[in-house]
Amino acid sequence: MTIFDNYAARYERTREEEYSLSEYLQLCKKDPLTYASAPERMLAAIGEPTLVDTRLDPRLSRIFANKVIKVYPAFREFYGMEEVIEQVVSYFRHAAQGLEERKQILYLLGPVGGGKSSIAEKLKHLMEQVPFFALKGSPVNESPLGLFNEDEDGAILEEDYGIPRRFLRAVPSPWAVKRLHEYGGDISKFRVVKRYPSILKQIAISKTEPGDENNQDISSLVGKVDIRKLEDYAQDDPDAYSYSGGLCLANQGLMEFVEMFKAPIKVLHPLLTATQEGNYKGTEGFGAIPFEGIILAHSNESEWKTFRNNRNNEAFLDRIYIVKVPYCLRVSDEVKIYDKLLRNSSLDKAPCAPGTLRMMAQFAILSRLKDPENSSVYSKMLVYDGENLKDTDPKAKSLHEYVDYAGVDEGMNGLSTRFAFKILSKVFNFDNTEVAANPVHLLYVLEQQIEREQFPGETEQRYMSYIKEHLANRYVDFIGKEIQTAYLESYSEYGQNIFDRYVTFADFWIQDQEFRDPDTGESFDRETLNAELEKIEKPAGISNPKDFRNEIVNFALRARATNGGKNPAWTSYEKFRTVIEKKMFSNTEELLPVISFNAKASAEDATKHADFVARMVEKGYTPKQVRLLCEWYLRVRKSS
Repeated sequence: MTIFDNYAARYERTREEEYSLSEYLQLCKKDPLTYASAPERMLAAIGEPTLVDTRLDPRLSRIFANKVIKVYPAFREFYGMEEVIEQVVSYFRHAAQGLEERKQILYLLGPVGGGKSSIAEKLKHLMEQVPFFALKGSPVNESPLGLFNEDEDGAILEEDYGIPRRFLRAVPSPWAVKRLHEYGGDISKFRVVKRYPSILKQIAISKTEPGDENNQDISSLVGKVDIRKLEDYAQDDPDAYSYSGGLCLANQGLMEFVEMFKAPIKVLHPLLTATQEGNYKGTEGFGAIPFEGIILAHSNESEWKTFRNNRNNEAFLDRIYIVKVPYCLRVSDEVKIYDKLLRNSSLDKAPCAPGTLRMMAQFAILSRLKDPENSSVYSKMLVYDGENLKDTDPKAKSLHEYVDYAGVDEGMNGLSTRFAFKILSKVFNFDNTEVAANPVHLLYVLEQQIEREQFPGETEQRYMSYIKEHLANRYVDFIGKEIQTAYLESYSEYGQNIFDRYVTFADFWIQDQEFRDPDTGESFDRETLNAELEKIEKPAGISNPKDFRNEIVNFALRARATNGGKNPAWTSYEKFRTVIEKKMFSNTEELLPVISFNAKASAEDATKHADFVARMVEKGYTPKQVRLLCEWYLRVRKSS
């Protein structure tokens, strides 16, 4: 299919279809979506969730406490927002059931750059997916069911067409009342159209923004008289009215009110009657105009607090369904957000050294977390991301304890994703000769930017301490390991050999038996075995070797039972993996001639150096980054 065919097919699919009122009622009989409310159509567009049993994934089980969570495919790119999305969907579910939520404004409350606008945009696009039916020519897209009276027609419509009475509560618009009078009360003269909501054409979807205190009035919501038509119609004639307000355009759909509480309170009054009674008054003297749509508002916390603290606004407060949209607090999900933003830019193919996005995510999330009690904020960040710190940080608390201590407002402050992405943009463009990003440039750009932003003294000091104490120090370890693993060609095999040998020696030591090496015939008594084991344990600072040996042997024996009698991979037990790596990398002096970019003393060193660079490139670094990072590592290592 060509692009032209595709476009034509899409246009054809969303074209209006016309029916008589009788045909419309027959359609209602077959398909409840024909007369469905806006929240019901939104639910249909969102679709059924995928149920994820978090018990099956160690990381997710720690984050979600083994619960079954719902993941909605329509929101799959809203990373780390499972709870927020579930609250939004709950609002639509309850509104669709005709509960109190159908009379409430869905209000997204959160910090700048936290994702409120993205959720609003997504909901508007979802609204476009499912068509609705309206009276042909109606300037407010009103439902044909508004022509009927619940008390007088409800029983007949329910019995003959299966339409529940709760769908007959809308009032006919002044335009429909005038047409009905012209038709002499013959409702069969009305025609019905099937329409698709459209953001571009403002069909059942509208956007309202606050204006200036002096020039904004309720007409931005309810419309106003069209002075060009006063030549032909009286001022209170429905045909002289311009139904251009947000509520008029969004009937049977969704109205987005951006930064709602920046608008003067008098402008918001029509929202009260629109939500509670399903209709509102225009600026002229004719009857009420129906509204059967969704009102979606969003603003920052400062505006909400000002509005909430004003006693005059109590009537509004009870009519608002608040969904808090905090910043992401999980490093892995924050990295996915950056990946998504990069995919949508020309930096999509630009090289990004391993650890760059993760470092940025860690910094952003550290800025959003509340300092825990008697624990490191860095450990808290790792626990929030689902890591198990039982073996590495005895002071680390459970996720539940951290959350309880932090309170309900955690994630509502800190650096925005927008700020983080601007930093990444500078990092990618830091080098004049290569559009690429690496953590060393990121550390530099972050420091520069924090100074430029002129944060309060305490905040600036805290951010600088995150860079120096947490990010830079840990990156030295990370890049050191990257360099060392690239240097050791047979890294994996070498590590496995150490693991297998340690398990064998420890097993014989525990049993107090002599070990004879089957390959060399060499014999090891208990004392010699102990000396060999200590060569591995001492560089890693193992304080209680006896318990450690028992732990590793038990782990290996259990693993062999499900691994065909073979030892598990040496990387499978995090605690021992660290020990082996420390043993492997305890003597780094021999690395220097190979990893440094100085002139080589021998052809052999030059070959080793070229191989080393090639292996680093395989890991995801550019040759230029390899040089930069190696030189930075050697410099920092020397100074520490």
